[in-house]
Amino acid sequence: MLRAHALAAVLILSAACGSTTPAPDPGPTWTKDVQPLVQAKCGATCHVAGGIAPFTLTTRDEVVRMGDAVKAATSTRRMPPYLAASGCAQYVNDLSLTDAQISLLAKWLDAGAPEGNPADAPAASAPQALGLPKVDRSLAMPVPYVPQRSPDDYRCFVLDWAGEATTYVTGFNVRPGNQTTVHHVIAFLIPPEKVAEVRSLDADDPGEGYTCFGGALRSGQSSWLGAWAPGGEGGMFPPGTGLPVKPGSAVVLQVHYNVRESNPRADQSVVDLALSPTVEHPAVLQPFTDPSWVNSSKMKIPAYSADTSYSFSVDLVPYLGALTNGVLPSNQPIRVHSATLHQHLLGKSAKL
Repeated sequence: MLRAHALAAVLILSAACGSTTPAPDPGPTWTKDVQPLVQAKCGATCHVAGGIAPFTLTTRDEVVRMGDAVKAATSTRRMPPYLAASGCAQYVNDLSLTDAQISLLAKWLDAGAPEGNPADAPAASAPQALGLPKVDRSLAMPVPYVPQRSPDDYRCFVLDWAGEATTYVTGFNVRPGNQTTVHHVIAFLIPPEKVAEVRSLDADDPGEGYTCFGGALRSGQSSWLGAWAPGGEGGMFPPGTGLPVKPGSAVVLQVHYNVRESNPRADQSVVDLALSPTVEHPAVLQPFTDPSWVNSSKMKIPAYSADTSYSFSVDLVPYLGALTNGVLPSNQPIRVHSATLHQHLLGKSAKL
């Protein structure tokens, strides 16, 4: 009798244990795992209808159809485009994929791209709330412009700045009018004494605006109000800072059009700005280079040279003080909030 009870207990325990055995992992599915990832990293601003990307990735079928390209681009980290090196710092708005996310995409595609449970699907992605928490002034291109050069058309448009007192720009965003062709937008701040120059350049060039491959001026550099490239979200500047704009100034909008169509559509991009009458710390956004390098034989790259490098240093305090007409006094220290590097055509790598 005791042996029979013991056997019954074992069978009951076995049955109980068997009833809690977890189901096998079905692997990643579109609705639960891949769709949220694609929405966040691919379809937010680029691979959507009207976006800068050449195709959309908003549905499972679209991702499957481009599956080989998706695997190749993500495994080599060409997509999403994000050039900051990993391992040295953490950045806000990091667009890159983690190793686990890259592996998940490949595993899902290799498994036949299972759909999954429709109940797991994320809510339809609404248009992103990109840009500024407040917009105090919008500057639009005077009239729509149809790119005239292919494959690249660099065009500058002079925008009026109204106001009788110095105003500080505290936030910047661009709303491109035609995302299929607008490759980048730079808003140059033109001081009052240089406005006649840009107006002359505009008047001398037929059509709307004038051609400008480099900066907006021919007589030197000008500071920026901001810049935009595909994927840019705009935003406010560091708290307490602002870029001063004097009365009588102008803004020149340089738009780089990358034309892939035989009949490109017109563009009329808009710059949104947040403003303040005063700030604690006047600031400047200033590109600079070493003119002695550009204008001398040191810049020459020997024929067939596999590696040509050059380094230079600049004392930023007097340099920026002179370029900004005293906005940053040359005898006071400055705080650098951010910095970047740019080599437009020939550069391969750079360190800062």
